[in-house]
Amino acid sequence: MTYALDTNTISYILRGEGGVKQRWRQEESSGNRTVIPLMAYYEVRRGLLANGATTKMNSFEDLCAVLGISELTISDMKTASAIYAKLKPQGNLIDDSDILIAAQCVEKGYTLVTNNERHFERIDGLQLVNWLLEAGDDT
Repeated sequence: MTYALDTNTISYILRGEGGVKQRWRQEESSGNRTVIPLMAYYEVRRGLLANGATTKMNSFEDLCAVLGISELTISDMKTASAIYAKLKPQGNLIDDSDILIAAQCVEKGYTLVTNNERHFERIDGLQLVNWLLEAGDDT
């Protein structure tokens, strides 16, 4: 199985919150793979730069080197466009970056690890898991 980390999950790992880092390591030791979607990379990096968080930026880049960045493809963009087209008439839109993260997961068969299940559950075919809740912390 391949997991893709949402922005909030990456933040939990960097801060060492809620047992998320331990769960990630457990999944990796079980033979599962974990990646960072390109848009999650952008969201985390821009926040760290804006806050001047040099130490966390170094930790983030180290994490990216270990996990790898999942690049966007034309197929991902087509899936994202379809998600947008379905959500817009329902008045249920989410941010474009989240649509792109979700589309990448749907297209590639990744399970999205997020603490924002309500936000993403409106996307058909998207598999979700919340490692923070599973660890008993709903920060």
